Amino acid sequence: MEESGVSRRVHRRILDEGAVEEIAVKSDSDVSLCEKVKKSMRCSGPRLKKCLLQRVPVLSWLPRYSIRDNALGDLISGISVGIMQLPQGMAYALLSSVPPVFGLYSSFYPVLIYFIFGTSKHISVGTYAVMSVMIGGVTDRLAPDSDFMIWDNVTNSSIIDTVLRDEARVKVAVTVTLMSGLFQILLGLLQFGFVVTYLSDPLVRGYTTGAAIHVIVSQLKYTFGISPLRYSGPLSLIYTVIEICYLIPQTNIGTLVVSIVAIVCLILAKELNALLSKKLPVPIPVELLAIIIATVISWQVNLEGKYGVDVVGDIPSGLQAPAFPPTSLFGQVIGDAFALAVVGYGIAISLGRIFALKYGYKVDSNQELIALGLSNTVGGIFQCFAISCSMSRSMVQESTGGKTQVAGALSAIVILIIVLWIGVLFETLPKAVLAAIIYVNLHGMMKQFLDIPALWKKNRVDAVIWVATFILTLLLNPDIGLAASIGFSMLTVIFRTQLPKYSLLGQVPDTDIYRPMEDYVQVQQVPGILIFRSSATLYFANAEMYQDALRKKSGIDVAKILSAKKKLEAKRKRIEKKNAKKTQEGGEKEEQEQNIAVIEMNAEPSPSLPRAIILDLSPVNFLDTVGVKALKSIHKDYGETGIEVILAGCQTSVVEDLQTGGFFHDDVTKSCLFSTVHDAVLYCQSANEQYEVIKEAEL
Repeated sequence: MEESGVSRRVHRRILDEGAVEEIAVKSDSDVSLCEKVKKSMRCSGPRLKKCLLQRVPVLSWLPRYSIRDNALGDLISGISVGIMQLPQGMAYALLSSVPPVFGLYSSFYPVLIYFIFGTSKHISVGTYAVMSVMIGGVTDRLAPDSDFMIWDNVTNSSIIDTVLRDEARVKVAVTVTLMSGLFQILLGLLQFGFVVTYLSDPLVRGYTTGAAIHVIVSQLKYTFGISPLRYSGPLSLIYTVIEICYLIPQTNIGTLVVSIVAIVCLILAKELNALLSKKLPVPIPVELLAIIIATVISWQVNLEGKYGVDVVGDIPSGLQAPAFPPTSLFGQVIGDAFALAVVGYGIAISLGRIFALKYGYKVDSNQELIALGLSNTVGGIFQCFAISCSMSRSMVQESTGGKTQVAGALSAIVILIIVLWIGVLFETLPKAVLAAIIYVNLHGMMKQFLDIPALWKKNRVDAVIWVATFILTLLLNPDIGLAASIGFSMLTVIFRTQLPKYSLLGQVPDTDIYRPMEDYVQVQQVPGILIFRSSATLYFANAEMYQDALRKKSGIDVAKILSAKKKLEAKRKRIEKKNAKKTQEGGEKEEQEQNIAVIEMNAEPSPSLPRAIILDLSPVNFLDTVGVKALKSIHKDYGETGIEVILAGCQTSVVEDLQTGGFFHDDVTKSCLFSTVHDAVLYCQSANEQYEVIKEAEL
């Protein structure tokens, strides 16, 4: 049976806001700050247990871990992801401008910490290209090559002391990592998980695409075997590209050949992986095979000695001793650390929510902040650089059967084995192969350019945000570009609230539904009543425009009417004064009464004016003092012209804002507020009928 054919009638009296509060009995739900603090400080056994399980989630899910259902999938997934962590960790360490082995450390310690404190079952935390390039910008800025130039007596030229430079850059990287972790912990404890809402999907995708261009440009030196100058600050990408173009004639042919062969082979192998994905139980470890084959060839052919191909170099066995970063650098990296904290959390929580929605569990946004913060803080002490989660590794972790955080812990164990015993075997690996791995892994981000035409068709403002974020990230670098992009995104929101759609509403025939008259043909204006609505909230930025729009839409020039009324009042007083004087002199009293009567008839409201204006405030979710003042002005000015102003559709918070803003007083009560537009219309119609009856009686 179709509901559209069923008609229903509801019989009740017209209710204003005061009547609704009287019937519903409005509760006094305000709790003082002192009471809130006392409640939060109370401690009990169940409360302590709940807090402990919430802050250390592994204590909640690990005792209930099903070995039969999850162990095999997590084992295969953990090994697969651990194998991926090896080449990606080494490659992304180059993006961070630190030795490759530190990428392996960053794939071990933070992963174990997240295993204990994280709430997402499927994301793979560890090194990430965007985070690495942001860290690389900081390390290059605070430890540039020019600070480590020494004189070489053999070649009679200046060379870079790479040992001291790498030590300095590691200190910068771990300092900014520790700071970003502290920011994340602080934000998590303060329940600031909602901060990610300011990173809209178009902004994140435009930002990661722009950061990917930075990644590609930063790796071109390994592809061509050249040594361009390092630039930092705004427009550094442009300067770097110009420098690389200038140095292209100096390209090392051996390095270029290695790069081209590696890129082609990786692309072909990944396409083969995609074709065979349904037939293979686990993906082919393409990147691992690439670095093994490249290392063997480089060792056998001696690519470094014969052709000058730059290789990874010394990879120390074992783990680094914990060391606290130098506090002297804290002040210089605080801005970069906050940007890293926000970007890393935004990417991780976005991906975590996708998997949580797919598999039906909940990801705690504030706990994720704390988990990532602890991962980065502990990682900074153990010589790691900032981490987030990787889309490619997370997809592999899910597709190979990973069901819990145990898969991540197993991948960390794989990395530990590599660091302790196998890492030294990759010392002859060409850096050009690592650069090739980065290029191929970024192909997914390059596909994000297809977002632009799709967004343009759906929402042009989102398309503009995407493009603006991409351009700002390119020109201003990822750190400043992120802040500028968020600022631009906020401006679009402000502009949209400053330029809302103002409409006059009419009634859909035979219903209690009201729609904009310019959008519907059959919608009719209620006789004698004007219904006005704005599509945005009312606050200081658009309060004046709200009043102007009401004047234009209604066609009522209140200032002109009030001015004419004042002149009429002044004329009446002059005539009264003149007639009073004539009366004293013995003038005729009939003439005075006649003149006064004429003036009073002219003071009647014009029949062309509406008897009432209803302001539909249903889109308004808050009112500031300027907004309340605007409504008071409208109520007063239109009221003086004989037009009653009614407010409809006010949310409870708006009613409270009106109350605290001084809108109500002895002459203005909650009887001018109605829960729905239809209640307000019925009230105005009944008032008009009473007015007509009184007018007829007077006649």
